[in-house]
Amino acid sequence: MADLKSLIIPDKVPQHIAIIMDGNGRWAKEKGMPRVWGHRSGVKSVREVTEAAAEIGVRYLTLYAFSTENWSRPPAEVTALMGLLVETIRGEIKDLNKNGVRLMAIGDLSALPKASYNTLMDGIEATRNNSRVTLVLALNYSAKWEILRATRILAEKAQQGSLHPANIDEQTFESALSTYGIPDPELLIRTSGETRISNFLLWQIAYAELYFTPVFWPDFGREALFEAILNYQGRERRFGKTSEQL
Repeated sequence: MADLKSLIIPDKVPQHIAIIMDGNGRWAKEKGMPRVWGHRSGVKSVREVTEAAAEIGVRYLTLYAFSTENWSRPPAEVTALMGLLVETIRGEIKDLNKNGVRLMAIGDLSALPKASYNTLMDGIEATRNNSRVTLVLALNYSAKWEILRATRILAEKAQQGSLHPANIDEQTFESALSTYGIPDPELLIRTSGETRISNFLLWQIAYAELYFTPVFWPDFGREALFEAILNYQGRERRFGKTSEQL
């Protein structure tokens, strides 16, 4: 079997990859283990995929870690997930700095439990000077929430007289999004066989290539990421143009 990394074209590596990490619970259930064990096992994939992305020149990696809808899961699972977040960030700071990974987060972070929020902020501060790759965690995130929030921000500016509605264009709207300053993802990956976007980066993925794989997240590692990138590199990105215009 060929080394997949060697087949990747460096100049065509997506600068921003977004991933919906799905299937932890089902993976654990198949093995007769509790769902939380699946989430804990998924941390290894986060580490492996982040390191592999940095190796090949990906600059931004956004992971859908916890959606606003996830609060409706069983309370014990939610509590375990928040605890795992704290444990993981504390345990990974050293390696994040070693690998030049800057940590960021998007979403309604103020609604996170205090311990989770404080640990997250500590991790962001501890890695803020790293520049090799930026790892963006989407926590308590909802694309609809983000778009509504941006609309309110711009409406308030218009009401205050600092922004005329006629001057609102794509760039103005994007400046009010939580991803402002981050390039839009060129590739969106979803694991576990589901083929939904699930309220994730709806504005930002307007022109992203979508890649769905049946692999559960705990089994999605380095080679699986490279396979997704090779699939992406085999596509023709036209942005409304014809093949002849490219």
